[in-house]
Amino acid sequence: MSAGLKGIRFAVVGGDDRELYLISELQKQGAYIVGVGFEKASPISGMTLAPSLEEAVEQVDVLLFPMFGTDERGVVKAKYSDSPIVLNKKVLESIPARVPLVIGFARPALKSAADNFGIQLVETAKLNELAILNSIPSAEGAIQMAMEATTITIHGSQSFVIGLGRCGWTLSRMLQGIGAHVTGVARKPSDLARATEMGLHPVHFTDLEDEIGRAEIIFNTVHHPILDRMMLEKVARDAVIVDLASIPGGTDFEYAQLLGIKALLAPGLPGIVAPKTAGRILAHIYPQLILRHLTTVNTTCKVEV
Repeated sequence: MSAGLKGIRFAVVGGDDRELYLISELQKQGAYIVGVGFEKASPISGMTLAPSLEEAVEQVDVLLFPMFGTDERGVVKAKYSDSPIVLNKKVLESIPARVPLVIGFARPALKSAADNFGIQLVETAKLNELAILNSIPSAEGAIQMAMEATTITIHGSQSFVIGLGRCGWTLSRMLQGIGAHVTGVARKPSDLARATEMGLHPVHFTDLEDEIGRAEIIFNTVHHPILDRMMLEKVARDAVIVDLASIPGGTDFEYAQLLGIKALLAPGLPGIVAPKTAGRILAHIYPQLILRHLTTVNTTCKVEV
């Protein structure tokens, strides 16, 4: 592996097992790593531990935050941290303009703060190249969850995939490979046409209420309240729902429970089912992205001088 990141200092902030593999892969490419929130992890050779996020900001060229971002209070999920890590106003104010803040999902408050403080905010979860690769462990994990939750085989099942986006297509293909009868639910005529070409049963969202009663397993990938009370009333009580949408998902879980329908929320599957693969995916995508941003900043600075 090339040392294209040689001399670049990264702060890897919080996260889960995938960050451990990400750190190792970045080091192979020549990066210097400052870790924040890894006190409880096994020691990583060559990584410096920063006692706080504030101190890490002063030492690095790039800030890497987890794919799932922060909660509403700015708290960063950190599996191996001894204490809470908070991305607050004090930290944001201290980030130099030359240092990009790379994060999966940025909440509106963070986007607003980044604009106010002139921070380079790089949201990665919506990048096609990352989302498509991440859809592989996500789809595998969702199918694993369905297998464990249902009393039938995937083979021969009536499996609905709601939302034919990057994850939905991968999931549909895998389900077909196992032998499921797959219904693909989408809005765009082009997606419905592709579903037909792939051998899926195409259903437009406007017709979902009439069709969903056939479903034995439902996979939702849409980040909106699709499986609401009205829709759930049409779902068979012994069906299983696996919701891959980010928290809070697209299902009314409370009402599903009231109806006796097994509904599972499954965000962040890449880091849960395949952290090594997920870490390697990040390490493949991030360097080119970061080098591009650092080059842009350096060029801008030279022009301004």
